[in-house]
Amino acid sequence: MPVALGKATRIAQALLKSGKEYVCIMHLHSDIDEEKIRKAMQEYIGKIQQMPPIKSAVKRQLRTREIYYIDILEIKGKDVLFKIGCQAGTYIRKYCHDFGKRLNTDAHMQELIRTKAGPFTDKEMYSLHDLQDAYVFYKEGDDKELRKIIKPIEFAVQHLPKIWVFDSAVDSLCHGSSLYFGGISKLNSDIEKEDLVAVLTLKNELVGLGYSEATSKELLEQEKGIAVKTSKVFMDINIYQKLTNKI
Repeated sequence: MPVALGKATRIAQALLKSGKEYVCIMHLHSDIDEEKIRKAMQEYIGKIQQMPPIKSAVKRQLRTREIYYIDILEIKGKDVLFKIGCQAGTYIRKYCHDFGKRLNTDAHMQELIRTKAGPFTDKEMYSLHDLQDAYVFYKEGDDKELRKIIKPIEFAVQHLPKIWVFDSAVDSLCHGSSLYFGGISKLNSDIEKEDLVAVLTLKNELVGLGYSEATSKELLEQEKGIAVKTSKVFMDINIYQKLTNKI
């Protein structure tokens, strides 16, 4: 579970809708042939219909969710250990229940660990003891371990399509202005209209987030109008204005 600090708390919007990965132990209530389990699980990849469980944070109505991949790690008796990558909002305990029904039996989620949320993976998982030790080293003048744990906000937008802007456009964006086509320096090639995008300086500093008004091709070809409607700004105002004045 990523924890945001200070202004970075507003980056949660970009993480909530990002893909997730879990390692799960599913317990089947009947003895099922291993090959049948593997075949059924491979067939249960892609877009699925899912009704959220009774105890959930969302309205109970049938929703379409996408399963990106499934990797069965081990099958031991009635227990199936697997890794699953899925769209945000997918309930794994409901996935296990529904999977059991596909095999004409019952099944339940026995244990679950999240191993990925957007760009954050289990390699970035740290305990409170790790944080405490890193802080002790920091107080002694060594911030190396603390920097491993507390990452810059730019790390949290790795999974988003990106647009880099000229220095002259940064200060207007910091004041909440939309991004116009003339301010774009370069961009990723996979942007679709209405995508949430990260807007960065040419030094890879996060300026803000916004929703694209056009595809990558259109963003490159058009010269006038709004390219991105700004939704959140993270960089302080006047930083690039002062730099521009010095130049």
